Amino acid sequence: MTLSKTQQTENNRLIRRKEVQAKTGLGASSIYAMMKTGDFPQCLNLSERRVAWVESDIDEWIANRIAEHKANAVAEA
Repeated sequence: MTLSKTQQTENNRLIRRKEVQAKTGLGASSIYAMMKTGDFPQCLNLSERRVAWVESDIDEWIANRIAEHKANAVAEA
C-alpha cells in the first residue's frame, strides 16, 4: 500500500511502545521478538533508555499484514 505525501507527513512522527501495542494488538515481548527476526519495524533510540517507532513504518506494517491476509483468503477460496 502506498501512502500519499499528506499521509506520509501526518504519519511521520515518533510513537512510543504503548501506542505501537495499541495500534498492532501485539504485546511488548512479541514486538521485540519480531524485531529480532526482522518481521517488525526497528525502533529508534531516542536516548539511553527511550525508544520509539516511526508511525508510518508501523502503519505500513499493518497494511502489509492486511494485504497478506486478504491474498491468503483469496488463494484459499
